[in-house]
Amino acid sequence: MFDSLDEQIRIDEHKAVSNKERMMRWALILLLTAIVFGGLYLGFSMLKGS
Repeated sequence: MFDSLDEQIRIDEHKAVSNKERMMRWALILLLTAIVFGGLYLGFSMLKGS
């Protein structure tokens, strides 16, 4: 029951979202991830330096 519901939700979402929008979403996720990990790296390196 839940497998078919999960599959139907995935199919509906795929129809509703264009490829361009999907690529923009992934690019934004990657950018935010890089900013977060870059901030953590800089923060730890500043703490280690003092």
